[in-house]
Formats: sequence, C-alpha cells, structure tokens
Amino acid sequence: MAALMAVLGTSPQQTRAAAVRAGVSAALTECFSEGTKAVTVSQGSAAVHTVRKLDVKSENSDKKSNKSDSKKKIKSLQKKAEEDKTICGYTNLGIANVDNYLNIRQEPGEDGKIVGKLPADAGCEILETENGWHHIRSGKVSGYVKSDYIITGQEAEKLADKLKKTVATVNSVTVYIREQPNTDCTILTIVTADEELEVVEEGKDWVEVKLDDENGFVSAQYVDLSEELKKAMVYTETERSAEVSDNKYSLAQKALSYVGGRYVWGGTSLTNGVDCSGFTMRIMAMYGVYLPHSSRGQAGYGRSVSTSELQPGDLIFYGSGSSISHVAIYIGGGQIVHASNSRDGIKVSNAFYRTPICCRRML
Repeated sequence: MAALMAVLGTSPQQTRAAAVRAGVSAALTECFSEGTKAVTVSQGSAAVHTVRKLDVKSENSDKKSNKSDSKKKIKSLQKKAEEDKTICGYTNLGIANVDNYLNIRQEPGEDGKIVGKLPADAGCEILETENGWHHIRSGKVSGYVKSDYIITGQEAEKLADKLKKTVATVNSVTVYIREQPNTDCTILTIVTADEELEVVEEGKDWVEVKLDDENGFVSAQYVDLSEELKKAMVYTETERSAEVSDNKYSLAQKALSYVGGRYVWGGTSLTNGVDCSGFTMRIMAMYGVYLPHSSRGQAGYGRSVSTSELQPGDLIFYGSGSSISHVAIYIGGGQIVHASNSRDGIKVSNAFYRTPICCRRML
C-alpha cells in the first residue's frame, strides 16, 4: 500500500477508495458477464449486496419463467392426451345398435316424452347409466335411451373406425356450393353457417361435398373438416294455430314421426328407406294427394305460395337456379322435415339452410 501511495502520490484514504471502486467495478463486470455468479469483495459491501440482490432477483425470475413454461407444457400435453382419448369427440362413446332409429326420451322410461331420434350407427356421449337406461348427449339432443340398444367400450371404438366420415362444417355466415372447383362455374346454392356437409373428396383449395342428394364444391377456407359419426336428430312438434287446419297439422306431425328413418336413393318405403321425393310422395298420399316420384314433377302440383305465407304441410323445393333437385315438408317455426342423404337420413333442418326455389301448397 505504501508503494502504491508513493507511485500515485495520494493519501491512504484516497488510495483505499480507489481500490474499493476498482474491486466493485471488477465485481460488477464479472457479475453481468456471467449472469448469476456469486461475488465476494472485502470492501464496498453495500454495492456488492446490491449486486447479489440483482442476482437473486434474476435467478428467481428465471425460475418463475421456467416454472410457468413447464406448467404451460404440462397443460398442453394434458389437453393433447385428452384429445387423443376421444373418439370423434366422445370420451365415453356409445353407438346405436338398431335397424332404423332409437327414441331419445326426456325421462328414463317408456312413457317419457320423445325429444329426439338416434339413427342406426349414430354416436353419443354416455353421461350416466341407471336402471337399464343411458343418459346421453348427441348433436343438439340430450335425453335417455334403452341401454340394450347401445354398443359401448372397445366394441364401440372399433366400430367407430369403420363408421366415421369426414364432415365439412361451414364456418362463415353463408357459402356458395359450386358445380365445379372454381369461381367461374355455376353456383348450385348458398348454404348457411354451421351446416354439416359430408365430404366426398378433400382438396387443397376446394372440397367436394354432398348436399342432400347431389354433389358440389366449396372453397376450403370456408369450412372446417373433422371426422364425425352420425348424430341424433331433434324431434319437435309442429306449430298449431288458428290458420292451420287439423289436416295440415296432422300431416306435419305424421312426417315428423319418421325422423331418423333411412335415406335410400330411389327409395319409396317409409320403413326401409326413401329419397326426398319418395318421402313427400308417401306422406302426401296418406292425405289424399298423389304426387309423382320426382321433386321436379311435384313442383307442378298444388298452388304457389311465398316463403312468408308458408304453413305446416306445404312443400319447399330446392336446387340450382330454376332447376329443382330436392323437396321437403314445412313443419312451421322456420323448419322442415326431409329425407336428406345417406348419412343423415330423414331429419329436421332450418327451412333456409339453402336457398329455396319455390314453395307449393297441396292441401
């Protein structure tokens, strides 16, 4: 120290201060260059303590960050594991083992009100089981079904692999269904949000889909693809008002009783399978109206009504432009019942799920 004082020509106090500053400076440099290395300096303890506090704070911050990242990773892995356990979206899968459809009731018992129909091979989530009845959820329907008619466990899992189909769900307010996979071709119809379309073939930019009993193309960006099993059909009662005759009300209710039935192209049997015009032909015949087995031909019968004048029992026709290719029975409340396609069978839909071409009153 004396030699240092002699060289620098400074007082002992000044020399000691310089040494402390040099030590602290070196400590700080070493600290920030190596992150969290501990530093011990014999003097200038206040400054060194500050450095240690910075180190501890940084280390704790890193630990918290790592802990947070670990939690996120664990949650992500748990979510993926849960998704991997599901089959077509079901965690406790049941599949309807019937020839036609299974009634879904509001309460567990044969006297329970029917709230839906579970078609053959349709999937459901089994929520609980009691006294020979499963409490299930499928599509938009929840209720009770006889457990004797539901396949479960590994048998259901294996069966699901054979039965599932790729479905395109519309993710925009409306979307065009086109005749060909380009924007220069004919627009077959306009379909509304959340409508589920069976996929015929997937493409990068276009997806070929089945709409009722005809094929078309939709832009891939306007649909979400997923693997699905058939779902339950809502069973509802038609509107009854002073303007609707008992005959029309009865016809609509009769048509609704076949919800969940099979679709068969060219079919005319309400028990073994019908297509769209086969369905309307058979229902109308029960009420003294005899129509040809052709949606286009049926549009020439009865009298024309506007969509604002629709009553239960009226027929609504759909297709491309003025070319008719599908027909349904209006049941009131903005809904129709129709034989849609081989995947869905006879079901209830929004009357404007696609653009109507015309409406006819037969009664």
